[in-house]
Amino acid sequence: MGLNIKYLTSDRTAQGDEVYTPFYAVAPILKYVDKSKKIWCPFDENWSAFYQTFKENGYKVIRSSLEDGQDFFSYEPAAYDIIISNPPFSKKDLVLKRLDELGKPFMLLLPINSIQGNKRYDWCYKNGIEMLAFDKRIDYHTWGNFQTYTKGNHFGSAYFCRNVLPKALIVEKLEKFERPLKEKTRQERTET
Repeated sequence: MGLNIKYLTSDRTAQGDEVYTPFYAVAPILKYVDKSKKIWCPFDENWSAFYQTFKENGYKVIRSSLEDGQDFFSYEPAAYDIIISNPPFSKKDLVLKRLDELGKPFMLLLPINSIQGNKRYDWCYKNGIEMLAFDKRIDYHTWGNFQTYTKGNHFGSAYFCRNVLPKALIVEKLEKFERPLKEKTRQERTET
């Protein structure tokens, strides 16, 4: 068996944050989100799997992004009930701090090792963090290529949640399926 050393060469910069959640990684959370709640996807464009999946399934959902001039760290919509998204991993500690300020339920897709470290562990314990984990790693879309996924991802991911799941830890099978994005990607919009 080969060594998994990709974590040694992974891009931990803001540029490395440009990975996108596939539809198959959003589908499993639908059953845990109350349709009467208004969802805020704060790191999402119109074409994001989160925004499109919730919209297509009849949820009340709003989105925001830096591209729209709405920075998660300073912007908050007037009305919403729950925060759901895939934040930039390089800013996870700042994101967690902001979640404390906002005080809302959330489901954020983060590297599973985000629970480690004294400060983050204490934060997770204090906030009663719940976790939805999977039997396999998520293959993300990388910037500029929405037709394929990363293969052999070097880290596992899980949804870190507050006041959403029926119990502290749920582990499910992750069913991978192909689905093209419906709208133009950011790259396609800038090329036209």
